[in-house]
Amino acid sequence: MPAPRPPRRRRHSIRRFIRVYQHRLAGDPRRERLFLATLAFLLTFGLIRALVYSIRYNIGPFHNVSVGGTHVHHLVWGILLLLVVGYVALVEFGTRGPVSNLVTRLGALAFGIGAALTLDEFALWLNLQDVYWEKEGRISIDAVLIFGGILMVGVFGRDLIRGLIHEARAIASGVEWAEHAAVDELDRLEGQDPDAPAGAGGGASAGRLDSSKEPVDRPT
Repeated sequence: MPAPRPPRRRRHSIRRFIRVYQHRLAGDPRRERLFLATLAFLLTFGLIRALVYSIRYNIGPFHNVSVGGTHVHHLVWGILLLLVVGYVALVEFGTRGPVSNLVTRLGALAFGIGAALTLDEFALWLNLQDVYWEKEGRISIDAVLIFGGILMVGVFGRDLIRGLIHEARAIASGVEWAEHAAVDELDRLEGQDPDAPAGAGGGASAGRLDSSKEPVDRPT
């Protein structure tokens, strides 16, 4: 019997997702790399936390990795992965012409994975001791949230930042226009504006000044 085909609605959703991805991300390599790094970072953090909990509470066949009796924390693998990504970037980027999309995409994914593995144990390399399950271990969660937020701003916040900059410039332009208008109005009221109507403001003042200069008859 032929294999059942997926529902048409599901196929349509997949095609729609692909079109949106190609339109929104594939045409902007920098944004696509940030998106892939963010996705890999969040997924890796969730998976590694679940794995650590399963090891701690003996759920499943998972166990700690040890070399010569020394527990190798997963931040070690994260640091090594970040070193590899940095080395590849030094070798490839900007030295041999345009870098292939495959290399940059794999580099973005590897960077996200390495950053998640490293920051999940941020408290360990900050305190130089195993405080993963201690109160100080909360620092690792804070570090992950901060860095994840920075990555997400790079992906989704660009349009927002541009909009805020545009509004700030518009406000600054409005303030500058208001200042010029106020100065012009003050100049007009002081009679310095040649287009001011005769007898208004400065004219009256001038009349008062001229009358004060008339000679005064004194009794002899």
